[in-house]
Amino acid sequence: MRRSSPCANFATVVVVAVSVGACAMFETRETKLQAVKTVGIISAVGDEMNFARMGLTGFNNRSQSFPIGSWGLDDLIVQQATAALSGRFQVQAVNYQRAAFAAIKDSPVAPVNLVRGDPFKNLVQTEVSPQGLDAYIVITKAKSNFGSGARKVEGIGFISFGTLLASYNEIHALYEIRVFDGKTFEIIEKMTAPPLDNIATVGLTGPSRLVDESFSPSTGDPVRNENLHGAITDLIARSLSSTLSDMHLAEVR
Repeated sequence: MRRSSPCANFATVVVVAVSVGACAMFETRETKLQAVKTVGIISAVGDEMNFARMGLTGFNNRSQSFPIGSWGLDDLIVQQATAALSGRFQVQAVNYQRAAFAAIKDSPVAPVNLVRGDPFKNLVQTEVSPQGLDAYIVITKAKSNFGSGARKVEGIGFISFGTLLASYNEIHALYEIRVFDGKTFEIIEKMTAPPLDNIATVGLTGPSRLVDESFSPSTGDPVRNENLHGAITDLIARSLSSTLSDMHLAEVR
């Protein structure tokens, strides 16, 4: 009779342990979500648009930011998320300082935040009312590397890229969603919005699309650029419901 090697047995044990652990984690998350009845939605994504130029020498250090709060993107996100979640949860309006959530730039997993705690968790505990809901859904800016470079882009933005042979423009709406337990304020679930499958993009790991020069913030007042406004709104609308579905928070439509 052929005997199994100790290494093979050890590998089998490891695989089984990992599988059991993953199943337990999934069941814990699902159990916590099943207990959630009331939720509040917080959005802090659409305060500004970043405009960056990139060429053979990398990003232009004179990248600009434009205020776009008048577009009401965060109100739109809350409205659409409410519509998507209402079939499963009782969504209640909450008050919060949007600027405080938008001001957080560093990652919650950065070393300093591992010591002082997730800054979004702290804000949910101290700056959101009413307290006592079963969960709080927090939608904030995400970051992505652009192309093969180390430079990151964030939130709502427009990238203009040119080489000797080609040039293109790309818009992005990068955001991530966290679900906080309303009693312990621990994260139940977290996901970064993925790219849209049927839209051509270059090098970004979130909702984005290629556009022509008429969308550029450099041509006049970006706030009054209806092409740009409409395209960003469409990115958010098309990605939000699918991301919430991927998180098992909303039904697939």
